[in-house]
Amino acid sequence: MAETETQETITIKKYANRRLYNTATSKYVTLDDLSVMVKSGVEFVVVDAKSGEDITRSVLTQIIFEEESKGQNLLPIKFLRQLIGFYGDSLQSLVPNYLEHSMNAFTQNEEAMRNYMKEAMGGMFPFSQWDELGKQNMAMFERAMQMFTPFAANGGGNERQPAEPQGGGEGDEMSALKAQLKALQEQVDNLSRTSGKDDDS
Repeated sequence: MAETETQETITIKKYANRRLYNTATSKYVTLDDLSVMVKSGVEFVVVDAKSGEDITRSVLTQIIFEEESKGQNLLPIKFLRQLIGFYGDSLQSLVPNYLEHSMNAFTQNEEAMRNYMKEAMGGMFPFSQWDELGKQNMAMFERAMQMFTPFAANGGGNERQPAEPQGGGEGDEMSALKAQLKALQEQVDNLSRTSGKDDDS
């Protein structure tokens, strides 16, 4: 499904020769240019010049691949294995919303620390606190992923085992999944708030 396009959203056309054309500036751009636009908060969609299909997701994924190949490693191997494991899984539909929620909590935490650096420290930031914050955020994220993959967390190997059939039918299973997602979101919120209180102390 195509992303909603607003007046501020720039359309990037991708041609058969893989060239990218910025319709706002009437210039050809590269993946590096698009990466800079993302970091600057510029909204854009990428469409196939011939079919008009929205291919933003695949292009953003390609940008991540390019950054990782340059040594900018943000995605741990363990996380990548877990993420791949969810393709085709019964929980696949829950993963995108949960990842988005987790990253929003992470971003809010980072912004608070950046403000602390500017206002309270006058630009002199203690790196030990930054490292500690990073550890807390990673621990929070890994805990959440382990709750999605209990067998991997318990040393049961990379492959998830099928859940034992339980009585109650499909309705009870969906209710249980929704309750699990709600519990995970509450845990992320609690961990984020706890981290914020520790930083203020």
